[in-house]
Amino acid sequence: IASFFIKAAVAALGEFPRLNAEIAGDDIVLKHYYDIGVAVGAADGLVVPVIRDADKLSFAEIEQRIRDFATRAGNGTLTLDDLKGGTFSVTNGGIYGSLMSTPIVNPPQVAILGLHAIKERPIGVNGQVVLRPMMYTALTYDHRIVDGAEAVRFLVRVKELVEDPSVLLIEM
Repeated sequence: IASFFIKAAVAALGEFPRLNAEIAGDDIVLKHYYDIGVAVGAADGLVVPVIRDADKLSFAEIEQRIRDFATRAGNGTLTLDDLKGGTFSVTNGGIYGSLMSTPIVNPPQVAILGLHAIKERPIGVNGQVVLRPMMYTALTYDHRIVDGAEAVRFLVRVKELVEDPSVLLIEM
């Protein structure tokens, strides 16, 4: 499931490039590549290795990189190069049962997408209350570069892409 959110985030970053930037002194540096940090659990806490050129990888290749990172985080064989240079990050507190949290931006990045547990929740459908699987997402971002309207449009675009992944297959 993480690969769908990573591919959706990469596509949305193409539309909202200030979320794939950093502040360098007084300058905003837009990144024109997608090196996506992915939080994985290690014995001492979370680490954020980087999937290089995520826009050029398939869903399966992204999933394989995440599994490899998780294995290497568990056995302590991640390198400093694995952890450097991300342009945007994704974290999945849902694997620990989180229903909602506020992820922390990984400087010098500008934003991080937080994913949470998928749980059945009551919603109204055609005048009836029904249970549907739902998941909350959160975006933490640097207000010096990104405002709330742009952040919400980014999240909506990620939602649209995840809900219709055929678009990701065509676009990627």
